[in-house]
Order: sequence, then structure tokens, then C-alpha cells
Amino acid sequence: MILVAIVAELMEEYTVLLCRLVEHLFHEAPFPRRIRFLILSSLPVASSTAPLLPAPA
Repeated sequence: MILVAIVAELMEEYTVLLCRLVEHLFHEAPFPRRIRFLILSSLPVASSTAPLLPAPA
């Protein structure tokens, strides 16, 4: 039971890290702004992570 809790916590941290990486990649991707917004807002933990980069001016 303890092992399951440890693996679940590691998977949660991995998911957050992976979402931040994808967010970072798509902030600078050559997609239109609306497409980038749709991709970034569809990330499973998008609302729980702080933005990695500031919004463009």
C-alpha cells in the first residue's frame, strides 16, 4: 500500500513536469495564438501549474 502511494506521488510529479515541458515548447511554437491557447488549455493540470514563461506583450 505504501509503495502504491509512493508511485502515485512520483507519477503526479512526472505529469506536472511533463506538462510544464509541453507548455514551454508550445509557447514558442510557430502556431497561431488561438491554436496554442487551445493546446495549452487542454493540458490536464494546466490550471494547477504556474505559467513557465510570461505572456507576450
